[in-house]
Amino acid sequence: MTANITSVLSESGESKEITIVLADDHQVVRQGLRAILEGERNLRVVGEAGNGIEAARLVERLRPDVLVLDLMIPGLRGLEVTRQLAKRSPKTHVVILSMHADKSYVLEALKNGASGYVLKDSSAVELIKAVHEAVENRRYLSPPLSDSAIDAYVQQAGGTTDPYDSLSNREREVLQLAAEGHTNTEIGKRLFISPRTVEIHRAHMMAKLDLRNHTDLIRYALKRGVISND
Repeated sequence: MTANITSVLSESGESKEITIVLADDHQVVRQGLRAILEGERNLRVVGEAGNGIEAARLVERLRPDVLVLDLMIPGLRGLEVTRQLAKRSPKTHVVILSMHADKSYVLEALKNGASGYVLKDSSAVELIKAVHEAVENRRYLSPPLSDSAIDAYVQQAGGTTDPYDSLSNREREVLQLAAEGHTNTEIGKRLFISPRTVEIHRAHMMAKLDLRNHTDLIRYALKRGVISND
């Protein structure tokens, strides 16, 4: 994000205050985003989160108008946070921040309910515009992404079935945390459940995805974008 900020306001002049939660695991990034967003007179950051689980809980509690969310945030990836919040806090619009311009990521974000997808090398103006578009129930994609390209991709992928879609929310959480290298005990502490319950969710998840061991799990998580190999 560059620091070149141009005011993006509605044509009617004074506009309603828009509340925002920021979710990124790097504090310095959150500080930069806060400075950009609060440079607009009608935008107010009401909370920050450093991981996906924390972000989902914070949004449920604060019910902001917009969640600005890092795609690859740890704990629970941005795509899964977006999917869960579509049910838990449907009035909160999600704007994804990502370094990935791959159409498959964009498609997943839109399928899971995201209102915007902004590339991290975009200008500050684009992020501000994405927030304003989101609260107006309009979709915003950073150039060079385009609605026509994404619509074509959605139509092409419309008939496919993904075993990942059969996982419960808890199984998806366990998948990501296990792929990140956490033990059942550590996962249990994060999710406030017992290690035995984690083990059960993990077994169900592995069966649904036809994974036989931890190596299969890691390979699947990397291929599916649940974790990054950066």
